[in-house]
Amino acid sequence: MVAPEFQFSLVSDPLLRLQRALRFAPRDTFGAPRRAVLLALATWLPIVIWAVFSGRIQFNLELDAMLRHLGVHVRCLIAIPLFILSEPLADLYFGAVVANFVPSGLIPEDERSRFAAVLRSVERWRDSKLVWAGLVALVAASTMAAARSLGADDPDSLAWARGPSGVDFGAAWAIYVVRPLFLFLTITWLWRLVLSWILLRRIARLDLSLVASHPDGVGGVGFVELHAAGFTLVIGAISSVACATVAHQILNHGAQLAQFKAQLVSLGVLLVALFLAPLTSFSGPLRRVLRRARFQYGTLAARQVRGVHAKWIEGRDVDDPILDSSELGPTADVATLYQLATRMRVVPIGKIALGAVLVPTLVPILLVATTEMPLTDILVKMLGMLK
Repeated sequence: MVAPEFQFSLVSDPLLRLQRALRFAPRDTFGAPRRAVLLALATWLPIVIWAVFSGRIQFNLELDAMLRHLGVHVRCLIAIPLFILSEPLADLYFGAVVANFVPSGLIPEDERSRFAAVLRSVERWRDSKLVWAGLVALVAASTMAAARSLGADDPDSLAWARGPSGVDFGAAWAIYVVRPLFLFLTITWLWRLVLSWILLRRIARLDLSLVASHPDGVGGVGFVELHAAGFTLVIGAISSVACATVAHQILNHGAQLAQFKAQLVSLGVLLVALFLAPLTSFSGPLRRVLRRARFQYGTLAARQVRGVHAKWIEGRDVDDPILDSSELGPTADVATLYQLATRMRVVPIGKIALGAVLVPTLVPILLVATTEMPLTDILVKMLGMLK
């Protein structure tokens, strides 16, 4: 059981507390599936009901513009629910990462008070009223700017028509409800990502007990890569909306996938770099440990190897306790320690982190590609590239 002073929640912020105060979220849990469904219906159903009663929906994909407004459907039915479902996931994975620093032995006894102080300092940033007021103001300003510049070629396809008195209900709901909610949740999760980065950087500045020969290959902080798993659904939400814009242009305006190749590649690179960046927080300490390890483990290996050579090859008596050490064992064990220490990675990014970021980034891009090429052909080509 982790002591309360060493616990940290990335998502127990004013937004979640407000939802709990309004009884939209349970007091002690997240109730994420229920909230995700309710928000999806609350954002999407009003537009559909309006479209049905106004005669704007014909349930014909070739003729019906309503059904082809991918930006709205993806925001309401995929992105916003994914943001909500990410809360317990981020709380679970990032909370476990932070809680493991003390039991893993990385935080020495005399550094634990500083570690607790770091957690509390980041919590103050997490709960800052000024920061949250700034996020709300940013969303409001963006919404007003978007409404003023709205045109028929709206890139997100959030407006259908303008009536005599302005935009119709469907467009107004999309502009003043769907888009701001999606934007607010996106900015909220980016702020949470920044907070996690700040926290990891501050932890990395502590006097951590890193061990170069640790089997995880990163000095004992390998568990930190689970950080990326907490943001998997967030990445999927952002990538889905960005790809929906491209798919809309292809399906509705005759654009070619090749026209968006640079944008899609940039999207992939940006998301991967952004959500893996916090894991680079430990690169400085790990580099220092690696530099020392080359001397320390090299000296250890040389001492034992020379002792073995002198005793068994030259036949001399060697009085060195290292040769009788049960901890080190034969020369092969020392060689293994040396290889582990000198081949240590300086960034805790492994298969878990890469998979957690790459998969949700690439799946929407792959689905966009199917608008011009069958999925089986795409998979065959991808497998061919791996040969």
